[in-house]
Order: sequence, then C-alpha cells, then structure tokens
Amino acid sequence: QVQLQESGPGLVKPSQTLSLTCTVSGGSITTSYYTWNWIRQPPGKGLEWIGVIGYDGSTSYSPSLKSRTFISRDTSKNQFSLQLSSVTPEDTAVYYCARQTITTIGYNYWGQGTQVTVSS
Repeated sequence: QVQLQESGPGLVKPSQTLSLTCTVSGGSITTSYYTWNWIRQPPGKGLEWIGVIGYDGSTSYSPSLKSRTFISRDTSKNQFSLQLSSVTPEDTAVYYCARQTITTIGYNYWGQGTQVTVSS
C-alpha cells in the first residue's frame, strides 16, 4: 500500500519561501510510469495543480506558478519536495502531494494534506 505524507512549516511569512516535503512509503518514486505531484486547495476554492516530478526526475510546472516553483527529489530518502518562493497570503492553502500513473487520468494516491498559512 502506497502512502504519502506531507511535512513542513504551517506558517510562512510573506515574501519568504514555502518548503514542503512528501515522504513516500510502500513504493519507490523512481518506479517507472508514476509521477509525483503537488496540488493545493485555497480556502473556499477548488484544487489547483502546482507541478510534478516524474519517475525519471523530469519536472513540469503550472504556468501561473512556474516562475516561483521548484520541485526536487531525494531518491535516497524516497522523498520529493516543493519550494514556492515569494509567497503572499494568496498562497494560503491546504497542500497535497499525490501520485499519478501516466497512463491514467486522476491521482490514485494522496497525502492527507497540510495547511500552510502565509501571514506576518
């Protein structure tokens, strides 16, 4: 059973960098045909895809967030991470990590989500 767990600070000050890590158990992030995603949900709004890192380490980002987003991985720890720079209160959201199989639509495993609030 694959499990994903987000971790990181719950409070970030404006203009700083938000950093989150997703720890994966029950499967390797380098296994072919899986991609590892970051998604967020601001209060009162729908889900927003932030970006992805593939099993091969390739990355892709949402055009609206691309200039501020960096996704990386540590294969020795079976983790992948999100950095979102120059945050504002509009970046306040529940942040999720999720796995997708490249041949399917949708995500088959999700983390429980972590609340991140941007406030001074």
